[in-house]
Amino acid sequence: SPPHLVSVPADLPPSYGGSASRDVLGFEVDSINSVQFSNHTGYSHWKGQVLTADELHVLYEGIKLNNVHHYDYVLTGYTRDTSFLEMVVDIVQELKRANPNLVYVCDPVLGDHGSMYVPQNLYPVYKNKVVPVADIITPNQFEAELLTGKNISTEKDAVEVMDLLHAMGPDTVVITSSDLPSRLGDRFLVSLGSQRHVRPDGSRTTQRVRIEVPKVDAVFVGTGDLFAAMLLAWTHHYPNDLKTACEKTFSVMHHVIQRTISYAHDLAGPGRRPSPPQLELRMVQSKADIEDPAIVTEATVIP
Repeated sequence: SPPHLVSVPADLPPSYGGSASRDVLGFEVDSINSVQFSNHTGYSHWKGQVLTADELHVLYEGIKLNNVHHYDYVLTGYTRDTSFLEMVVDIVQELKRANPNLVYVCDPVLGDHGSMYVPQNLYPVYKNKVVPVADIITPNQFEAELLTGKNISTEKDAVEVMDLLHAMGPDTVVITSSDLPSRLGDRFLVSLGSQRHVRPDGSRTTQRVRIEVPKVDAVFVGTGDLFAAMLLAWTHHYPNDLKTACEKTFSVMHHVIQRTISYAHDLAGPGRRPSPPQLELRMVQSKADIEDPAIVTEATVIP
């Protein structure tokens, strides 16, 4: 049977890249929207409701009552509420007791570029409760530094930060973006990944990779959700090969973003900056790339 996944994203229609892309890749997805908004918050206005921790618990209880709470994966993204986040941890721990092989993928959304954009009281919850139960995490550089208390100035620093994150719990860490200089020039940014494996004899080995990613001069909403969903899917298909999983994931991102930016510029016209509606991720149009991406982003193994 296909892998079964419960996803608790900040589902911000219509530009949410996570659930649809996982469906396409053969996962049975139960989505629980942590918000139900008219549109994502990249627009000037939005209306809707925010799911509370109690409401999340009620939904989970309904799933349990029908005995359909048997999951292979849990994926979570943005939230602004500590009680909601703590409820997620309780649910993940219960699901892991039922299935010790369950993989929890967490995008620890805290902030970027040196500042937090969630309430500060979420930070200790992520550090002390969420990250320790996560198996795969996808922080950016700021979030990785915040969670470990260590700054990243060099690739060596980044490796040490990823090792510190491993020590906190997760076996797979991908720093989705960093300020490190790219070997390909200033039109690229550097992402890094690290994956721990346990050999049959019980010893550990770690694969680390570096990815050079082309920069795009536009602001998209939903790319973090899409990235975490793609990494979940491709690490499922390549559980012991982070290099290939990252190449697939970053290549999907490249194709979706390039298709989106090309479409947005065509709509906006020459010399005009695309608007939020024009920058909605072109997910449906990218179905073939999501299913079988041409590899355009190669990962380099860090010795």
